[in-house]
Amino acid sequence: MIVANNVCKSYNRRTVAALNDVSLEIADGEFSVILGASGSGKSTLLSVLSGLEKSDGGRIECCGQVISDMTEKQLTEFRRQYVGFVFQHYYLLGHLSVESNVRLGADLANNGDYTEVIKAVGLSDKIKCKPNELSGGEQQRVCIARAIAKNPKILFLDEPTGALDESIGRAVLDYISRLKSERGFTVVMVTHNANIADMADRVIGMNSGKIVSDKTNPDKKTAYEIGW
Repeated sequence: MIVANNVCKSYNRRTVAALNDVSLEIADGEFSVILGASGSGKSTLLSVLSGLEKSDGGRIECCGQVISDMTEKQLTEFRRQYVGFVFQHYYLLGHLSVESNVRLGADLANNGDYTEVIKAVGLSDKIKCKPNELSGGEQQRVCIARAIAKNPKILFLDEPTGALDESIGRAVLDYISRLKSERGFTVVMVTHNANIADMADRVIGMNSGKIVSDKTNPDKKTAYEIGW
């Protein structure tokens, strides 16, 4: 479970408040989508909940640990053990192949079956390619495969389908959803695509650094039923 209480985060010498007294709970195994306009604070919320950044105030508990009290070294170990990430930017190692980039995540979980993940995101024919030989959408799929190959307790995603066309985007979302059901991990996703919220257990709306809505979704749709 993720529990955040009165979390604040500012930038530019504390003149810009990205998060303003945010509190929420996300249950184990839940698929939560965070929606909001650019600058609403949704990506910052993702960063502090996952331990990528430290909050300026408040308390954050994740996977039974109070990460808001951790040192940078402790946060690094926490992320290694529990968390998978998919970012807007790809952060792939340019000198490594698709297979080797995905294996970086798999090795953290001693997962020897990572090629199945590469197949699932439609990159079996690109397995020996380097990032500069891939399209933007293909590079994003490598990031998704790397994160899932780690077998995370929580998968954090920041605009995971932003660089994907509709066909591949739906296939990737369907794979993430099916794998979540099989393995029981938690998904927290930031997206501009409000249609993806129709897949989620829960939809959290943000504006000006605050949570302005928090709704459960009783009639979830599959990746092939949502709009695009």
